[in-house]
Amino acid sequence: MAERPEDLNLPNAVVTRIIKDAIPDGVAVSKEARLAISKAASVFVLYATSCSNNFALKSKRKTINAQDVLSAMEDMEFEQFIEPLQQCQEAFRQEKSEKKSQKKEKPAPVPEESGGEEEEEEKDEAAEKNNSSAAAMGDDQDFQITVNAEDGDASSPEVVEDSGE
Repeated sequence: MAERPEDLNLPNAVVTRIIKDAIPDGVAVSKEARLAISKAASVFVLYATSCSNNFALKSKRKTINAQDVLSAMEDMEFEQFIEPLQQCQEAFRQEKSEKKSQKKEKPAPVPEESGGEEEEEEKDEAAEKNNSSAAAMGDDQDFQITVNAEDGDASSPEVVEDSGE
């Protein structure tokens, strides 16, 4: 659980990048406006999490799943988000399925003793793949939010890897 209210805010760098991507070039945004947008986004995330948690609790679960989030969007009167979220969810699942099938098709690499240029290229490719996976925020994993508090308090969510659908 967060010790201070500031701990619940989204990172400023992330908010600034989102704002810059959303507005045309040449438009300036004051520091005060960025702060207000950041706080509003944080409140929205907390509210969506709390509403999603309520749907999970109604179903006698401690784990918030995608359907809980979609139901919360409808309950919060953000119906316009439901279809785009479903499309993103489907794209995520397809990409996850494709990556899983690619892993099955690829034979395990045979280690060579020479350690020449090929090994260096493979290390570079592996590092690049790891960096792109981290940048994509875990696109090859399915995540859910688990509430650890006994009373179902959504203020202390924890992201856990989903074991499957």
